Amino acid sequence: NLNTGALVWKQVLGEYESLKAKGVPPTGTENYGGPVVTAGGLVFIAAARDGKFRAFDKGSGELLWEYDLPAPGFATPAVYALNGKQYIVIACGGGKLGTRSGDAFVAFTLP
Repeated sequence: NLNTGALVWKQVLGEYESLKAKGVPPTGTENYGGPVVTAGGLVFIAAARDGKFRAFDKGSGELLWEYDLPAPGFATPAVYALNGKQYIVIACGGGKLGTRSGDAFVAFTLP
């Protein structure tokens, strides 16, 4: 909360498959990119090594959705409107620190 300085919520972003296979709870990974917040109260971020694109509830931090990208989205998503619909797009390049590499933009229509 920017008014009080109190932490409202936090989430672990990213997961190492090798640790997951050993039963280790998610530790998070290094992140390359930032979040974007929509007018509808959704926080979108890809950024993690595991290649997932996630949406969280801005107020509670609850994970609402995740999608496996063709390569990690080491970028900040962009939101745009076209023909009365709102979209979110992420660049999927990966290739850092041994992650799979790609060359794609993935876009979704927002509700």
